[in-house]
Amino acid sequence: MKLRMTLIVAVLVAPISLMAQEEQEPESPWAGTVNLGYLATSGNTENSTLNTGLEVSYTAGQWRHIATAKAINASEEKVTTAEAYDVGWKSERNLSDDAYLFGQLDWRKDNFGGFDTQFSQTVGYGRRLIKTDKHHLNVEIGAGARQSEIQDGITEDEAILRGGAFYKWQLSETTEFRQDLTVESGSDNTYLESISAVSAKLVGNLALVASYTIKHNTDVPAATEKSDYYSALSLEYAF
Repeated sequence: MKLRMTLIVAVLVAPISLMAQEEQEPESPWAGTVNLGYLATSGNTENSTLNTGLEVSYTAGQWRHIATAKAINASEEKVTTAEAYDVGWKSERNLSDDAYLFGQLDWRKDNFGGFDTQFSQTVGYGRRLIKTDKHHLNVEIGAGARQSEIQDGITEDEAILRGGAFYKWQLSETTEFRQDLTVESGSDNTYLESISAVSAKLVGNLALVASYTIKHNTDVPAATEKSDYYSALSLEYAF
């Protein structure tokens, strides 16, 4: 009798278990975000600002690859006052849960900055110092090379040291603060980039993001500002 009951229960439970397994889809190795922000004013003056960004990552085993692209364009009275582009690629290889090696390529173009283009290639070591439900902090150190072209056409090739710190704070279930800091230091110039951002989920995978970016070069041509500042409000979709 007991054996018969066991077989009956097994027969009844088996289809339910199979259905549950079918419903649990494997986690996709792809992830990313797309953001778009646009602001226009008219009246006594006509101004417009457009900022776009894309980040796509692919994870396979101990490897993670990340591609990024950003663009900023601003105009006043139909005259362009700011135009900058950033494209990057990064590959990470986990050594453990807390440590990884990385290789990174970064290309930057600024039609109104001291440098027309900057292209850096670095390799290094990263460490996940804090990893809790609310706080994440990664730090990186590396070395490589950078090729730069100043607006007047002069080129610079130099070896660089690179440092980075990337912090996330989950303020609530729907709100997150992020602070990224990157430094590339060479014999001719030191480049610093700081990105501060607060994101709040609106519905589903859609969020509103307010960010403030600082880009600073220590050595620029005369009559050129060393720092550029960008404030942005954009919609971000995560996938």
